[in-house]
Amino acid sequence: MKNDKAKQYWRENLKYLLILLTIWFSVSYGAGIIFRSTLDQFYIGGFPLGFWFAQQGAIYVFVLLIFIYVRLMNRLDSKYGFDKD
Repeated sequence: MKNDKAKQYWRENLKYLLILLTIWFSVSYGAGIIFRSTLDQFYIGGFPLGFWFAQQGAIYVFVLLIFIYVRLMNRLDSKYGFDKD
C-alpha cells in the first residue's frame, strides 16, 4: 500500500517536472533562438523581444518555474501525506 502511494507520488512529480522543463525549453530555445526574428519586431525596455528572451527572459521564466514547482510539490506532499514529520 505504501509502495503504491510512493509510486503515484513519483509519477506525478515526474509529470510536473516534464511539463515545467518543457515550458522552460520552449521559452529559452524557442523564444530566444527559433522565433527570435519574429519576436524582434516587438521591443521591451528598448531591446528586441527575441534578444531580451535570450538574455534575460529565459532566466526570469526559470526562476518563476522554480516557485511554481515548489508550490506544486507542497500540494503533492499534502495530497500523499508526506508533509508530516
